[in-house]
Amino acid sequence: MAKDPFRLLVLKGLTKTIEGVNPDNGYEFDLRDRVFRGRMFYGENDPLPMVSILEPPIPLEALSTQPGNPHASSQWELLVQGFVPDDHQNPSDPAYRMMAEVKSAIVKERINHSFFGFGFRGPGSTSRNSVNNIQIGQGAVRPADEVSGRSFFWLSLLLQLTEDLSNPYS
Repeated sequence: MAKDPFRLLVLKGLTKTIEGVNPDNGYEFDLRDRVFRGRMFYGENDPLPMVSILEPPIPLEALSTQPGNPHASSQWELLVQGFVPDDHQNPSDPAYRMMAEVKSAIVKERINHSFFGFGFRGPGSTSRNSVNNIQIGQGAVRPADEVSGRSFFWLSLLLQLTEDLSNPYS
């Protein structure tokens, strides 16, 4: 089995965190086995509710490195998109509730300094690969429209990373 690079491991950790949104953990929604990475297109037969984790098409900035140092510090933007069954009277209400639950699960990672299993090493850390901070956007909720036949939310995450560019598998 192929070894996963650091960023893919972070995405898998984020997936596990969001899948923790389920009734066993006191949440309304059940996102177990309903969180997808890098998936943009869905059909009528896909489960609801569901979440997709994507990167924006253009990265924020170049990696910051010092000459002779393989470590880089960067900000990595991720987009979390969640789809919900509609409430016919107030179509966006379920999307607001699910976005709040996803935010709550991610905030718990930040408060506990777990950072998807990578732990907090602090800004300026010379540790190999680490997640140093998570910033959570305010999010936006949209009713069904010409783009999506379901109500959905967008939530941006900004992760501060330290990476050893010479060894992405460390």
